[in-house]
Amino acid sequence: MSHALQNARMTQTFGFLLLPGFGLLSYASATEPLRAANLLSGQPHYDFKCFSMDGAAVVSSSGAIIPCQRLDHSCLHTLLVCAGGNPATLGSAAIYSALRELSRIGVRIGGISGGPYLLAAAGLLDGRDFTIHWEHAAALIEAFPQLSPREARFVLDGNRITCGGGVAPLDMMYALIADHMGSDFARRVSDWYLHVGVAKPTAPQRASAAERFHVNHPALLKILEQMERTIERPLTRSSMAAYANISQRHLDRLFSQRLRMGYSEASRKIRLDHARRLLQQSSLSISEIAFATGFSSAGHFSRCYMATFGKRPKSDRN
Repeated sequence: MSHALQNARMTQTFGFLLLPGFGLLSYASATEPLRAANLLSGQPHYDFKCFSMDGAAVVSSSGAIIPCQRLDHSCLHTLLVCAGGNPATLGSAAIYSALRELSRIGVRIGGISGGPYLLAAAGLLDGRDFTIHWEHAAALIEAFPQLSPREARFVLDGNRITCGGGVAPLDMMYALIADHMGSDFARRVSDWYLHVGVAKPTAPQRASAAERFHVNHPALLKILEQMERTIERPLTRSSMAAYANISQRHLDRLFSQRLRMGYSEASRKIRLDHARRLLQQSSLSISEIAFATGFSSAGHFSRCYMATFGKRPKSDRN
């Protein structure tokens, strides 16, 4: 008997630990394929339960209310932590302890969107290959500098599974169902949801730099991508020109003609956008965020932030 057929005889119970403000689209993209698999096969191959730490219903980012039961250890095969908003504020000693205990007894543990942040805080991603939604990646790296999330739609690393969220869980569930019941059946499930273009795990989470910045000049793209990689220690014009193998005069011309702004303005905008994500997605102090985004002082950072966004950093955090 094939591995897929042997697996298909087993019912797998998935638990979803929902945190306030979790993404409804991410949750639906993970749960609906399980429902469709049972419907298409006519057999209960999957069961799924929704949990909260106190058993109360949880409100999603869109206001939808999902009934939950108290988290327990009842025959779970997999537990997926679903979090959005600011995951740094959602964890607790009780959650971390429960996740570690479930891992200890052999439950496969995973996270969706901001969920991997809580796994990291529980110490469950040390030495692991994993991903997280790109919006939460900066906050995770600042909080846990020993960890390095991959820019991927999802990552399966043994008994750890992580996913960037959004519609990416559809791709991840295809892979999990294919492993459990075979790729032909997984394709039937994907077709059920008109999900004909199943993405590879390593597919990007967001648009390319060319699409995000609306430019296609190779040297300018190289510089912009390097700006995003060196936010904490921004490079000077001369260093960046040498990096792109162009003159400083040509660098200035590229920024002026193609971005309608100067080099310093573009660098500051990239760093301030990153700072805004840290303000909204992490518990770092404003001073820590200022230095993490290449500003010489919290005062200078606040003035630049106010000039760009029309509000002070503290107001944006609130």
